[in-house]
Amino acid sequence: MNNKDKLKFDRDHIWHPYSSMSKPSQIHEVISAEGVRLTLSDGREVIDGMSSWWSTIHGYNHPRLNQAVSEQLSKMSHVMFGGLTHQPAIDLAKKLIDLTAEPLQHVFFADSGSVAVEVAIKMAMQYWFAQGQADKNKLLTIRNGYHGDTFGAMAVCDPINGMHTMFEPLLPKHIFAPAPTCQTDADWDDADIAQFKSLIATHHQHIAAVIVEPLVQGAGGMRFYCPDYLRQVRSLCDHYDVLLILDEIATGFGRTGTMFAYEQADICPDILCVGKALTGGYMTLAATLCTHKVVAGIGADGSGVLMHGPTFMANPLACAVANESINLLLESDWQSNVALIERALKQQLMPYLQLDLVKQVRVKGAIGVVELHDTLDHYMDWLPGFIIEQGVWIRPFRNLIYIMPPFIIKDDDLAMLTRAIGIIIQKLSSLSQ
Repeated sequence: MNNKDKLKFDRDHIWHPYSSMSKPSQIHEVISAEGVRLTLSDGREVIDGMSSWWSTIHGYNHPRLNQAVSEQLSKMSHVMFGGLTHQPAIDLAKKLIDLTAEPLQHVFFADSGSVAVEVAIKMAMQYWFAQGQADKNKLLTIRNGYHGDTFGAMAVCDPINGMHTMFEPLLPKHIFAPAPTCQTDADWDDADIAQFKSLIATHHQHIAAVIVEPLVQGAGGMRFYCPDYLRQVRSLCDHYDVLLILDEIATGFGRTGTMFAYEQADICPDILCVGKALTGGYMTLAATLCTHKVVAGIGADGSGVLMHGPTFMANPLACAVANESINLLLESDWQSNVALIERALKQQLMPYLQLDLVKQVRVKGAIGVVELHDTLDHYMDWLPGFIIEQGVWIRPFRNLIYIMPPFIIKDDDLAMLTRAIGIIIQKLSSLSQ
């Protein structure tokens, strides 16, 4: 098929994420990728500002990651994890235990971020069930959160803006507190935690766990909040005997400026979910870590069997490339790179606050967000193509234009991404007049 026929086939038959088959989104074919650039089938190159949904922190086609996959492929591409194990999984579990807070000593491998969240929820529910407290079967979370598209994860996404409102009648009913508004500890106001504190005090006898994205709420609105809120949440969980689940699938492995976002609050969760950048964007893999307290609680009924086991759990290829991705990260000066990206994003995005269409600009680590007053939904038939014309790949959603580039991005390429955001806003402004 020629390029036109391929794209027509795609449009007619392939369902892309968050899109309609009856009114399909505009699609561009990628034929190769190198560093921070994607090469399209028409020969154009674009700078990727999304890190393929926040995962390719080392860029594309990295020789060491390629080699890790190749070497493992020559030995074993996959083997079931039930009753068997292998060196890549053992090595990766050790790395994750060494990287995370000391109490997190147990690792359950999953095949996607959503499944890692499902496992975390199962752990929390089973923890209480095994101790004869089956009434503790609710979760407490905050609005504007997003934890995935599977049913357990959907139930703790924001019920209004979490993209899953049509499924609301099918979902378990959990407890939602207002999202915090403090962006730094200097902004702290006790009123921010007041309703959360009231809800956990009122319902703690029925709450198995609190689940939140630490410091950065991703697909629920790209919102940032202060470390002190997280410290208060940890303290309240301890006081009311409630487990704390932190979803670091988007924030883990350096994105916010520390290896994990929870480090900025100097706390440790009972259960931690990681994914996305875990394999450097090469393969799908996630993990749910927990403390010995959780393991002991689940085992209180004399069994301790967690009834979950994805077919591709701890896939050797994925574990091998994850090990090398972590090695690459630790050997690099990633903290300086992320700090340089953060500084450049602040310098180059903050001036857009002066534009009438812009509501807020916010930057944290290697995350830059421009929030507009109005949604972009009615521009999405032409906007992706316009973005490609600027030589970049950015995927806005709702009223947000944001970038989360690979950590290896150079100054000129980052400036091209931030300039493109300005050009997009100018185009939208001209259409609104």
